[in-house]
Amino acid sequence: MTFDLIVKDGTLADGRVADIGISGETITAIEPLIEADAGRVINATGNLVSQPFVDPHFHMDATLSYGIPRINASGTLLEGIALWGELKPLLTHESVTERALAYCDWAVSMGLLAIRTHVDTCDDRLLAVEALLDVKKTVAPYIDLQLVAFPQDGFYRDPTARENTLRALDMGVDVVGGIPHFERTMEDGRRSVTELCEIAEKRGLMVDVHCDETDDPMSRHIEQLAYETQRLGLQGRVAGSHLTSMHSMDNYYVSKLLPLIAEASVSAIPNPLINIVIQGRHDTYPKRRGLTRVPEMLKHGIRVGWGQDCVLDPWYPLGTADMLDVAFMGLHVAQLTSPADMAHCFDMVTKVNAEILGLDHLGLEVGKRASLVVLDAGNRVEALRLRAERLCVISRGKVVAEREKRATKLMLAGRPGTVERRHTPPA
Repeated sequence: MTFDLIVKDGTLADGRVADIGISGETITAIEPLIEADAGRVINATGNLVSQPFVDPHFHMDATLSYGIPRINASGTLLEGIALWGELKPLLTHESVTERALAYCDWAVSMGLLAIRTHVDTCDDRLLAVEALLDVKKTVAPYIDLQLVAFPQDGFYRDPTARENTLRALDMGVDVVGGIPHFERTMEDGRRSVTELCEIAEKRGLMVDVHCDETDDPMSRHIEQLAYETQRLGLQGRVAGSHLTSMHSMDNYYVSKLLPLIAEASVSAIPNPLINIVIQGRHDTYPKRRGLTRVPEMLKHGIRVGWGQDCVLDPWYPLGTADMLDVAFMGLHVAQLTSPADMAHCFDMVTKVNAEILGLDHLGLEVGKRASLVVLDAGNRVEALRLRAERLCVISRGKVVAEREKRATKLMLAGRPGTVERRHTPPA
């Protein structure tokens, strides 16, 4: 038997050391030792081999626009939305495409091979929708890109958002989005959740709603989202993104809410880098951190995946397309520091996020798509601790990015000549 590519001596997520044989775009063998010819052999030398990183929540139409036309001085969500409103008239098809493709280059270099991006439909031109549909075709050979029709200024609040959202879905946008807490009234927010879910049910689409991204504990649209999911039979197809109001809700109400979310099989997508920066801006001290109740959700069996949300845009001045940064922040803010919890935080930016997006073809299993990452780490927790370098990125059976392993030279008397910050605990 011959292979197009063999990744040798890689450490898998479960700790096994194995060779991975790839034929065409498919993983065709995972064995302790593969002795066969191959077009190319990559020696992982015991480093962690993982399925690719997946980002379930991003805004690619805004990415890399930081400082245009100005900087978000207050750092708040509402100023970011206002700033995006100033930027939208300045957008061109070329500028959106150029920035999005540049970001996709970053993503590939970081082993991020699947992204769900929300695209604003509150622009009668639908310029960003057209641009990102073009980007989706361009990157299809190496990135799975899902688009969410996102009425940024409110499905009902903006006078043409409803019509434009439907137009965007007719153009081929994949997922139905919304922002109920930004409607003019709680009742309008509730009605928007109902109609958006009905649209998704009628069209056979998934739903991903910016839900309760606020410090207001009375913003409870996630309850309506869970209800509509069950009423319409959308279980497993719906995600609530952010859910930051839950950080401020009273514990009795949350004790009722979490079982409803679990019962409806609604996924949760917190975005720790952005939630920790944007929420609590109106507080003095004690200051709320804003991240939703991730540990409690996990205990209820709710599927939770970490999202990136923003990179260098009106809401966030940093970012590098590194999902390990996202998981690292989430681990800290949610206080998920047991060995099992830390390992699961890694899974939340790989395996779990792929499940949320419905990407059943991803995974380190025979018969799955040959998309994987070799990381300069010995296991999942070490990968998080180091935010490990991506030594090799393979998409659809082809090497799309690689870098040499590098150690730092030391010039210290009586000490080793190099240091890598890897650590093997004592037996």
